[in-house]
Amino acid sequence: MSLIDQINNKRREIKTDGYPISIGEWISMYENNELDIHPEFQRFYRWSHSQKTSLIESILLGIPLPPIFVSQRNDGVWDVVDGLQRLSTIFQFVGILKDESGNKVEPLILEKTKYLPDLQDVQWENKSSPSHSLTKDMQLLVKRSKISASIVLRESDESAKYDLFQRLNTGGSQLSPQEVRNCLLVMLNKPLFEWLKDLSHNEAFTSTTTLSDRPIEESYDLELALRFLLLALIPESHIKSVGDVGAFLTDKMTEVAQNKQYDKNSIKNLFEQTFKVLDEVLCDDAFKRFNNNKNRHEGGFLVSLYEVIALGVAFNIDNNTLCDKSDILSRARSVWGDTNFTNWSGAGVTATRRLPKLIPYGRKLFNINTETKDQANNKKSATSKTKKNQIS
Repeated sequence: MSLIDQINNKRREIKTDGYPISIGEWISMYENNELDIHPEFQRFYRWSHSQKTSLIESILLGIPLPPIFVSQRNDGVWDVVDGLQRLSTIFQFVGILKDESGNKVEPLILEKTKYLPDLQDVQWENKSSPSHSLTKDMQLLVKRSKISASIVLRESDESAKYDLFQRLNTGGSQLSPQEVRNCLLVMLNKPLFEWLKDLSHNEAFTSTTTLSDRPIEESYDLELALRFLLLALIPESHIKSVGDVGAFLTDKMTEVAQNKQYDKNSIKNLFEQTFKVLDEVLCDDAFKRFNNNKNRHEGGFLVSLYEVIALGVAFNIDNNTLCDKSDILSRARSVWGDTNFTNWSGAGVTATRRLPKLIPYGRKLFNINTETKDQANNKKSATSKTKKNQIS
């Protein structure tokens, strides 16, 4: 198929429409449950107070806003694909925004701006302090302002809105890659998202990964749980074809979300067994660098260690080939003296190059049939003693 044929075929799969809509109409659609802004997404978006005020200022000054991208569902409701924060800010300012539980969010109180310093402490409506409320003509100015809607029609290809969401919320977005995936997963299969979130709260998992507040705020704990689900049992022949790890995680997550036969129970059981073992043996040192000279673990979480230790232990648990629990600690520490690990775990090595080396390495490292250097040395020592005894 030629390039022009590929373009034409894909263009036919995505049917769109678009027209300007007044903010008053957006408000009405939201109040009538004709617009789904996915309140569960609000935890992933981190607009500051000043950003929210700037949006309202732009509307009052007549500055055009980017279009809102929506997808038309089979029930006629519009799913917001891009523009959630803009609409949420407007709805919060008007005083109608609801959270995940259906409770109204505290109305937005504005702050002063460069061009409109008198916006300080202004609300949409403050009955106890009319001087801090927008006047009726200002409210009408806001309601009559228009924001265009770009609509992905329901006769489009089923995956169109998910592709669109990812494209619009990747790169320049303030969301982390996993937060984008979280939103996608909520749209695709919300129960699976909740299940993955519960998995990331597993006590042994949080104890061994010891992530700081910032990575957790950006959902890195969910990304690590997702990496486990998708990579722990991946066939070795498939590892080299992973390519860009971020794209792999998104694509495979999408496949799992749409797979009604996905066995959540068995992978959850493997996840819990793996981190229970690691927590018992390594505790919060599980994924930290080991300083051979000082004989202690140092620093913070290292994803390269996670790929070797967590995935290696999991694979061998699943295959009933895990080495004795008493050997896990020494084997985990031994990687820092092994060039098979150190050559592929540095800062300059991308995950695309790293995974084909480290995942098989971890599987072999924790296999009961793998002889470690210490075991080999002990064997040599024992053989030596036997020979000496025989000679004497």
